[in-house]
Amino acid sequence: MIRQRKIELLAPAKNLECGIAAIDHGADAVYIGAPRFGARAAAGNSLEDIAELVEYAHLYNVRIYVTLNTILKDEELKETEKMIWDLYKVGVDALIVQDMGLLSLNLPPIPLHASTQMDNRHVEKVKFLAEAGFRQVVLARELSLEQIRKIHEAVPQTPLEVFVHGALCVSYSGQCYVSQHCFGRSANRGECAQFCRLAFDMVDANGKLIVQNKHLLSLKDLNQSEELEKLLDAGASSFKIEGRLKDVSYVKNVVAYYRKKLDAILKRRKEYIRASSGEVKLAFKPQLDKSFTRGFTNYFLFERSKDIFSFDTPKSLGEEMGYVKEIRGNYIIVAGVKPFNNGDGICYLDERGKLKGLRINRVENNKLFPAGEMPRIKQRTILYRNFDQEFEKLMQRKSAERKLGVTVALTENNFGFTLTMTDEDDVQVSVAWEKEKELARTPQMDNLKNQLGKLGNTPFEPLRIDVDLKDNWFIPSSQLAEIRREAVEKLLAARRMNYRQEIVSMPETQHPFPQSELTYLGNVMNEGAAAFYRHHGVTRVAPAFEKRAPQEAVLMFCKHCLRYSMGWCPVRQREKSPYKEPYYLISTDGKRFRLEFDCKHCQMKVYPSNER
Repeated sequence: MIRQRKIELLAPAKNLECGIAAIDHGADAVYIGAPRFGARAAAGNSLEDIAELVEYAHLYNVRIYVTLNTILKDEELKETEKMIWDLYKVGVDALIVQDMGLLSLNLPPIPLHASTQMDNRHVEKVKFLAEAGFRQVVLARELSLEQIRKIHEAVPQTPLEVFVHGALCVSYSGQCYVSQHCFGRSANRGECAQFCRLAFDMVDANGKLIVQNKHLLSLKDLNQSEELEKLLDAGASSFKIEGRLKDVSYVKNVVAYYRKKLDAILKRRKEYIRASSGEVKLAFKPQLDKSFTRGFTNYFLFERSKDIFSFDTPKSLGEEMGYVKEIRGNYIIVAGVKPFNNGDGICYLDERGKLKGLRINRVENNKLFPAGEMPRIKQRTILYRNFDQEFEKLMQRKSAERKLGVTVALTENNFGFTLTMTDEDDVQVSVAWEKEKELARTPQMDNLKNQLGKLGNTPFEPLRIDVDLKDNWFIPSSQLAEIRREAVEKLLAARRMNYRQEIVSMPETQHPFPQSELTYLGNVMNEGAAAFYRHHGVTRVAPAFEKRAPQEAVLMFCKHCLRYSMGWCPVRQREKSPYKEPYYLISTDGKRFRLEFDCKHCQMKVYPSNER
């Protein structure tokens, strides 16, 4: 017998609308920001909206995870405790957390997931978290297939959550302090200022310019859509799409795309099964390059590659459409195979590498008539479409529906008839009604099946309709409709009643933490977290960077390496740099940051610098 593992497609939700759209387009689980203390402070949601999303999700056995993945001050813990109880009472399935201080609180028996903000890169760390009672662990984005496999082998019973799509943080999550240092806005408190998307000059130790005004820390977007099966076989159980600040169009398109990809794999691989119910029917063809993208990368899933960064722009390029063939008067002649639409937004990189954009007023074959002034654009410039007018129109309409399959059976009893509905999860309800039986003048079978199959405005879709009557009895259509509606309501109520919220209490544990000392990198903001680590063998616990910043602390730890990107890695490329180290990044406001290359751990560190 095949041992099956449930596989989850996990979608982001900025708000209730995005959450419902994610479910309709195929998500098995949705993560959404709590009213407070989520890692995207701008994406908080009311308790009422979360409750409504929970009710809708559970109908399809979709789980709702709420993000509470920031570090907390001592005075915030009691408020957080009350909020967690409120979330538990409305049926939330799990919390995604970072702060170990939460474990000192009087928590309800709700599952806790270890956020990627905990810096879950190593086997020892993930094993510790699993033994501490965390039900799911969100792995660092930088891990390779082999690293994921080794972690899975160490904790085979713990679901591993991996990012498969969306924006990438250049620093290891939870280990970035540059936003706090520069702007007083902590990434560990949900207020990241997107420092990594800014433009910098790069100079050497002598002040010699290496690169000017480029987005040197800005990465392309993650896209593992072609690698899902490899990730499954490595041990991943939850595929996470990034995007809690993205709009509903993005959620619809990306979730639908991954749903189709994943379903094709699950159809072949019976050892993996879907984690929720209902079949999704789309009214459009999902295409990843129609949504926000800086270009795509596998990041470090296989090996280090130079093709992970987006130095020219941190903004969305979209899909490549062709190039400028000729400029004539008030229009542009393009060469390409993809058609444009009136109202499309297009962009390009000018001769200085700066992103420029324009809106198309009118299209005539391969002629584009821009709205407003003609842009100064050279021949053979590549054109990208970052706003597809026709596709966006599709996204603004109802673009998918999710239906639960049901078998409908009409039988007779001693006093009348019985209507039974059984859904795809074997939830069954029956409605019996008393009616004197009378023979019909015309054959009734087709009409009976037609009336019983009218489930269009419900979450259900008939898989089979069985009518088992001893004679050609007459049943008025109005009565059938009334009984059908009653059965649907009973089935909806039964599904909600049958849904089981997982009850999990965190165990008391004493197993040792993998480190005996914690620096500011432990992100310990409150006494509850400090006590947790001391209880697990940590002898020295330093306060969080946000509480007391150490002198000359590393502000960013990056797997992305600028020396490698320039072709000067002494380990992998063996090319000698013509510039003297250390190198510095200089922001547009004059702030300097020193780069250090840690070849032993194959990473780049960013330090503050007071030099001018």
